[in-house]
Amino acid sequence: MATTYDLIVLGSGPGGYVAAIRASQLGFKTAVVEKSELGGVCLNWGCIPTKALLKSAQVFQYIQHAKDYGINIADGAANADFDAVIKRSRDVAGGMSKGVQFLMRKNKIDIIAGHGRLTADKKLEVTNDKGEKQLLEAAHIIVATGGRARELPNLPIDNEVIVGYRKAMVLEKKPEKMVIVGSGAIGVEFAYFYASMGTKVTIVEFLPRIVPVEDEDVSKALEKEYKKMGIEIMTNASVQSVTKATKKGAKHQVLVKAQSGDVTLEADVILSAVGVTSNIEDIGLEAAGIKVENGKIVTDDYYRTNVPGIYAIGDVTKGQALAHVASAEGIICVEKIKGLHTEPLNYNNIPGCTYCTPEIASVGYTEAKAREAGYEIKVGKFPFSASGKASASGAKEGFVKVIFDAKYGEFLGAHMIGANVTDMIAEVVVARKLETTGHEIIKSVHPHPTMSEAVMEAAAAAYGEVIHL
Repeated sequence: MATTYDLIVLGSGPGGYVAAIRASQLGFKTAVVEKSELGGVCLNWGCIPTKALLKSAQVFQYIQHAKDYGINIADGAANADFDAVIKRSRDVAGGMSKGVQFLMRKNKIDIIAGHGRLTADKKLEVTNDKGEKQLLEAAHIIVATGGRARELPNLPIDNEVIVGYRKAMVLEKKPEKMVIVGSGAIGVEFAYFYASMGTKVTIVEFLPRIVPVEDEDVSKALEKEYKKMGIEIMTNASVQSVTKATKKGAKHQVLVKAQSGDVTLEADVILSAVGVTSNIEDIGLEAAGIKVENGKIVTDDYYRTNVPGIYAIGDVTKGQALAHVASAEGIICVEKIKGLHTEPLNYNNIPGCTYCTPEIASVGYTEAKAREAGYEIKVGKFPFSASGKASASGAKEGFVKVIFDAKYGEFLGAHMIGANVTDMIAEVVVARKLETTGHEIIKSVHPHPTMSEAVMEAAAAAYGEVIHL
């Protein structure tokens, strides 16, 4: 006999638990099926604990440069307790997961622990860690099983020598040397963390520049700052093989094919940071008859699959593999099920944030993509070196770059690198949602002194009206 709900969510990451809460708010009897920790990868092994690590690294950097702020540290030095840094990160993640448990109880959502699989008759079979099975059914089932680290054929993750992001967060000791393969958000964030802790880091990137999805000016700026930190960067390069050390304490040999020829690097650990793949195996998609293309579940704009009553959100679908995208998709999906008026998500207005130092934030078209799309554009750029707040904060690195359509003033995109820019990008997201023009940004008074003034100044620069340059 199956236990019946109005709506069941398979997976409790930022897409799943948010969808469940919204469903409960709208009056659905709701359950969440989760085989691991509540909150999914984001809260437990991704977004939150990595930011805790990065904050520890940033604090350590501040202390090391205390003299720049007129402060003398006793004995002239500080030491990073690697174990304590890792423990703090895990404690932060644990606290957030408990917070999700509270939200589930508050919203009267049932939590069913176990591995869920869809059945041919559109039910959900859940197997717990004791092998016991439970059958659930609902008019609406949302698949939100998230993603995991993608593996290259010649770089299989063993979590000893070649590790993924999960293991990189809980290494038993700080490596002396680390090779990071891939320079997306995961790669450059871990590069900053470990380099700050004293590890010799080398980034190997297959494409011509690091953070390759970002505007080219941002890539160049980050590479410049990373080289100042002592991070070695190899672009147009690929790892060919890893020869594991046979003697205790010896380094592993990483063969890299570079433009100048083959290079052998030494490493204690190799971090594979080459993207994310969807968790769609062994969840009954084939049994339920759900269509999959290119490793993603096929849905319409409201996340309905080809099977009535079954939906999919988050990393298992074609949108950007970002926590805030999954959350937005979950809300849209549930509200559409309820019959509320809701708009499809505009995937061209999704902010992307990378939390290294300096931070990176962007939304909309890059300069190159805007030109490719046929726009005649106006581009404005304001460096933080001209910002009073940035100077006072000792964070003059970076800039804000904005792009407008020259004909109508449409806000096509913004690209930022610098301190706190991940907190600034929302202004542009809202402005673009409201179809704000460049001149409206210029005439919107920004507080002084703040980092956010750079958005206004960059807009003014695009129209030849900048004051502080």
